[in-house]
Amino acid sequence: MTSVLEVRFKGNRREYFTWPSEDSSPLRLDVPVIVEVERGQDFGVISALGEIAAKKCERCGTCGAHPPADEATIRNIVRLATPDDRKTAADLRINEEDVRRTVRDRVRQHALPMKVSDAEWQWDKRKLTIYFTAEQRVDFRALVRDLAGLFRTRIELRQIGARDEAKRLDGIGRCGRQLCIASWLPEGKPVSLSLAKAQGLSLNPLQISGPCGRLLCCLHYEHDFYVQQRKRFPKEGKTVKTSAGNERVISVDIFRERVTLRSEAGETRVVALEQLRL
Repeated sequence: MTSVLEVRFKGNRREYFTWPSEDSSPLRLDVPVIVEVERGQDFGVISALGEIAAKKCERCGTCGAHPPADEATIRNIVRLATPDDRKTAADLRINEEDVRRTVRDRVRQHALPMKVSDAEWQWDKRKLTIYFTAEQRVDFRALVRDLAGLFRTRIELRQIGARDEAKRLDGIGRCGRQLCIASWLPEGKPVSLSLAKAQGLSLNPLQISGPCGRLLCCLHYEHDFYVQQRKRFPKEGKTVKTSAGNERVISVDIFRERVTLRSEAGETRVVALEQLRL
């Protein structure tokens, strides 16, 4: 019997692989391994195993492993990484910054409207992946030929979005903690200003945007709570009939469960939600 494990690569990239559970060397979290990939072998670290890895694999939808029992569609972990394997991987990580600078210079020479975010060698150096962002589609065929001749390997240029770039490069958010998208959030969902408006936040993009320049992913977290709570309150701007007559709802405070009202005479008062319902 084999089990599914999650392996983490550079830039918080995660994929799923199988490992015989009866193998004499059971795997643990944070153990470096050599895995089978499309064109050769790569180096990664175990980031989830057991039921957790299986559930994450089900939600993934990118490896063709649905359901997880269909192990023929998932590639294998080849072996545990040796000290030499780790040194090779570490040397590649150091070299990738020089590669990124070189690619960036070639992009300027080709006058392409793209920003090079990161470079990632496959452990066996059979493939070099260049990650970039761009506002539009880019014809980089000439650049690929140039880079293939320079690095003598298969070149893959992969366009990513701003949230994916933040996930790869990591960083600290406005809250002072590691970016959610780089630590635990599986994927970055689109965020609209309507989420901030529903929570009564400032609509100034500078105040509700993350390091990636997009609206904060965490605006999603409490949105359902606000939606459910607001159903208990009258809408702002609506005229309601109270013991004092017809009054207009100016604002609501869902945490203190208070409603601010203004009478036809222009007088303003704050009442509890329960009192308003009487």
